[in-house]
Amino acid sequence: MSQTQPRRPQGQDDKASDQEAIKYGDVFNVTGGLASQPIAPREAAIMRAAENQVLGKKLDAGAASVMESAANLNVTSGVVDRDQGNEVVEREGVAVSKSRDVRGKVVTEAVSDQIVGQYVPSDVRGATPSPSPAPTREDLRWTTPSPTPTPVSVDPSGISVGEALEATAISIGDKPVDRGDAAAIRAAEAKAIGRNETQPSGLGAKAQAAAAFNARVAYDYNMITISDVLSDATAKLPEDKAVTRDDADGVRGAELSNKPDMMTTPGGVADTMATAARVNRDDTP
Repeated sequence: MSQTQPRRPQGQDDKASDQEAIKYGDVFNVTGGLASQPIAPREAAIMRAAENQVLGKKLDAGAASVMESAANLNVTSGVVDRDQGNEVVEREGVAVSKSRDVRGKVVTEAVSDQIVGQYVPSDVRGATPSPSPAPTREDLRWTTPSPTPTPVSVDPSGISVGEALEATAISIGDKPVDRGDAAAIRAAEAKAIGRNETQPSGLGAKAQAAAAFNARVAYDYNMITISDVLSDATAKLPEDKAVTRDDADGVRGAELSNKPDMMTTPGGVADTMATAARVNRDDTP
């Protein structure tokens, strides 16, 4: 990232940037009125329901995960309400369809008749699309689910994944989240919980939404940073475990595969996980 880009000014501009809602145009390639609409919880839940109905399970990195993460960040920032919807989306609906083209089986997702995601089977873990060209539009009636607290299970035998992520938030907390960071955070979260899937509104999904948002923002001071996503990471993980060498290697591979220069970020997620793994190995009797 260019060193000449302005950083977030101290004081007066913090509040203004915190109040900027993540809009559809920030994370999806859409146009018109939809692009300027903030992403709200109701349509995120509708897209999730559509994925479940058409595919039988959620997409790990589908439109619903991105929408849920963006909506959650908007709610946390106070720019939308937890039960808020969007007039444009509620009027025109969402759609998920399965079809075939030259690539084979394809899953297509749309909001207000604009495509926001298209995936071939290799992109869709756990889903096997089959021909069904007619999209399914979900009923827009929606109620807020009652959150159920989940106790965090932590392996106490060394530096945990959550602690390593929190260390990253300290070491490079002001760095805007990019695709490599998001991939590493998703991989680290999967190692912590022992399941290779993106958790709705989890750290990986939030990082993915942040990276997509940052890619469309002109100035650093408006971007979502590592500390915005990873502060209190341990408390945000439903499960946690001590970092092993295999965990660190998997996270490093995920970060490198999403870095154009094929280099990990100094002090970033992969570096911190590697350090934690070395410390844990050295402390083993």
